[in-house]
Amino acid sequence: MEGVARSGVADALERCSPRSITDAEILRVHDQALLEHVAAVDAAGGGRLDSDTVMNQSSLAAARLAAGAVMTAVERLAQPDAGLDAAFCVVRPPGHHATPTQSMGFCLFNSVAIAAAALADAGEKVAIVDFDAHHGNGTQDIFYEDPRVLFASIHQSPLYPGTGALTERGSGAAVGKTINIPVPPNTTGDVVRRALDELIVPAIEAHGTTWLFLSAGFDGHRADPITELGYSSADMADYVRTLVPVVARGRSVTVLEGGYDLQAITDCSAVVAAQLVGERLRLEPATSGGPGDAVVDAALVLAAES
Repeated sequence: MEGVARSGVADALERCSPRSITDAEILRVHDQALLEHVAAVDAAGGGRLDSDTVMNQSSLAAARLAAGAVMTAVERLAQPDAGLDAAFCVVRPPGHHATPTQSMGFCLFNSVAIAAAALADAGEKVAIVDFDAHHGNGTQDIFYEDPRVLFASIHQSPLYPGTGALTERGSGAAVGKTINIPVPPNTTGDVVRRALDELIVPAIEAHGTTWLFLSAGFDGHRADPITELGYSSADMADYVRTLVPVVARGRSVTVLEGGYDLQAITDCSAVVAAQLVGERLRLEPATSGGPGDAVVDAALVLAAES
């Protein structure tokens, strides 16, 4: 929120208080057993959901509000008189690792997937682009056989959770609706920009996308302590600048996922908030010259074959 305040566009922003997500909405994408397990740990005052996902007495309420924030954003944008360009959900906990059956990777519920499923059920064509440093395995699992939802992820490999290979491209009627670009450590923003321009934007267009979600993890920033990518905050803004105009005005929702360096999160939030209202704020240069082009080449070959 400090970054949003520093964006220089605060006067152009409408702030919305999120509602809490309902059980019925959670169950669009998660099993009843997952919801019951999270509720039981909450009732005990907190505890571990897995080896690295810990709840305290406020975690369930926060997770319900995080997922509810994404639904609130969709509902507000969809109002006929909204007149809004886009939404930015600054939330914790993140969501993209939560699978249908397992809360994991700091994620209780898959906030983006819940909203995407609601829109798909309403007849919309949805695309999700995940540029968190970690693969969005939960989002992929939820939509792997669902041709209504295109999922594209650019992520570091090797890295937790170990999924997201080039060959993971969807199943059944949804083959080709999953796109994975597992880039090596030290990959820079020029590689991602190329992947967006040559592969992901054309896929979004071919999908007939009416709503776009960006799982905007800021842990790909070169200052992040638990990843090894080479992005800058300017790169994050460039990704948003490229992706958001592919859909109609007022039909994109950017959602904070990971990010573990506070200054990097602040800077990325500032430049992304500015970009979403059409202003160019750059606090550091964009990056280039790192590895990763060979992975994009391979992804393009696979896309051409499917």
